[in-house]
Amino acid sequence: MTASKFASTVSAAALALALAFPAHAGVPAPVAQPYPGTIVLNVDATDLSQQIFRMHMTIPVKPGPLTLLYPQWIPANHGPNGPITQLAGLKFTANGKPVEWARDPVQVYAFHLVVPEGATTLEAEYQYLSPLDGGQGRITMTDDILGVQWISTTLYPAGYVARGIDVQANLKLPAGWQYATALETDNRAGDEVHFKTSDLETLMDSPLFAGRYSKRFDLDPDGKVRVTLNVFADHPESLEAKPEQIAAHRALVQQAYKLYGSYHYDHYDFLFALSDEFGGIGREHHQSSENGVKPGYFTDWAKGESGRDLLPHEYTHSWNGKFRRPAGQDVPNFNTPMDNELLWVYEGQTQYWGNVLAARSGLVSATGARDALAAMAARYDSVAGRAWRAVQDTVYDPILNARRPLGWPNWQRSEDYYVEGMLIWLDIDTRIRELSGERRSLDDFARAFYGVNNGSHLPAFYTFDDVVATLNKIQPYDWAAFLRAKLDGHGPGAPLDGLARAGWKLVYTDTPTDYIKGYDERNKSLDLTYSLGFTVAQDGAVRNVVWDGIGFRAGLAANTTVMAVNDRVYKPELLKAAIKDAKDAKEDKPIRLLVRKGNVLRTIALDYRGGLRYPRLERIPGTRDRLETIFAALK
Repeated sequence: MTASKFASTVSAAALALALAFPAHAGVPAPVAQPYPGTIVLNVDATDLSQQIFRMHMTIPVKPGPLTLLYPQWIPANHGPNGPITQLAGLKFTANGKPVEWARDPVQVYAFHLVVPEGATTLEAEYQYLSPLDGGQGRITMTDDILGVQWISTTLYPAGYVARGIDVQANLKLPAGWQYATALETDNRAGDEVHFKTSDLETLMDSPLFAGRYSKRFDLDPDGKVRVTLNVFADHPESLEAKPEQIAAHRALVQQAYKLYGSYHYDHYDFLFALSDEFGGIGREHHQSSENGVKPGYFTDWAKGESGRDLLPHEYTHSWNGKFRRPAGQDVPNFNTPMDNELLWVYEGQTQYWGNVLAARSGLVSATGARDALAAMAARYDSVAGRAWRAVQDTVYDPILNARRPLGWPNWQRSEDYYVEGMLIWLDIDTRIRELSGERRSLDDFARAFYGVNNGSHLPAFYTFDDVVATLNKIQPYDWAAFLRAKLDGHGPGAPLDGLARAGWKLVYTDTPTDYIKGYDERNKSLDLTYSLGFTVAQDGAVRNVVWDGIGFRAGLAANTTVMAVNDRVYKPELLKAAIKDAKDAKEDKPIRLLVRKGNVLRTIALDYRGGLRYPRLERIPGTRDRLETIFAALK
């Protein structure tokens, strides 16, 4: 083709598109009507070396305008962060001929097409280019494990609610791999899996893990419904769990049933990856969790107590977040904005119950649970950003920041509704216990709030007033004023009244708890938050600088690296020793750090003599130990 003919063809195509799609065609609003026909989605997940998912979709259509959407608002991510930049190669055909598309200029997750006359189906081909390294996003495909998040691989028609769109999904796996998902399987032929037709919302809420090495553990052998721990690992030895470890996971299921008095799934699947390469994750779904941690969960059990509240947290979300949902999360599809106003219930109370169930099940010891509580209370008691920003405002962080790293999280704040919300719910629990003479507790709230409609999958939505009303049924009090004061206030300090009412106080000693040791070891860091006011990675990189702390006043920021301590090449042990020496010195002895920022080296002096400081809990003499009761297994 000559250049002039090519230009003429391009101009004609551009003109045709311009006529078909005005400057802003608009996206049809979702209507509660069934989509005519069943969409077929085929996903090829065999390209492990290049980490590419390849999709072919067949969509029943009628001639005329059609808008397809790529999911933007991701449930459990709480924000408009659908990975649309990973979508590539988008092509459509009808009756064997290409169909052009144009992106909506305002709602950029929407694609407009015109289905030609005589066409009854539209074929779509595209790829999901899963991240190749952590800088591009979470790794979802390795040589040994893959995770299919249907929400990242699926297009769907605008103008319909998600529950009114039927999709039949199929998956091609690497040879011989096993898989697990809450999605119902129709049949498997070799390495091709065919799933039963489901509505779009169920599909999107039913991710899949698959792998070369896997093991399944039945967590409720005598139960009415199946609960399974599906474990995938880089190496088969990581799958070896001892009977007492599985017993603790089984106890988790029973303790959850005793707490909530209900379940809202036909079966539940923990999807659990133990990997150095597959991306870590903690995401909730109605009938499954989606979790990834480092290897050693079973094999280094004694060292990993600080991370074993993850599964209880995500399991709790089946009740809180998926069955009971904030009214602002009642949206018709995945491209309608969600209201995060009540995330301090959705995530904050889940954080509380996750920690409590970890202790009640034996996944975490009572001592470990207290040490974890101490670490979280101290962390949030030191949040300087509370001076200008209430915890209620942090519920919008997933929308404002899309969970990108922050330069000054201690001052900016970052999704503090999780842990500060947990401290507020501890306050509520202990307050109910005190006011009722120990006859009632937040356990009663859990049964009243989450125990309704046993067995039902349909979400039950709630408002702030619903939460207050249920609390008042359990124990009369001015809960609305209490909650607004906690959520909208500015401190100073974290809300630690519940800790004191539980009979414990936050103190600091020069010896870290086992929880903190495990946390630092897992993160390969040295946490000096409560002494020098920052954390140092194993390679000397400065992190998490406390606003207006010792390090901050010396000019440190999170783009600085410690090169040497008192003229010796940096090692964590040297910095700890220097802090001890400065405390014991008879005269002033500043700690000298040689630091690098970019290509600039400089020496700073830290005038600090307070020694190492690590948080722990200490009993308040003469008080009732309510934590012991809260962490005790239910009979």
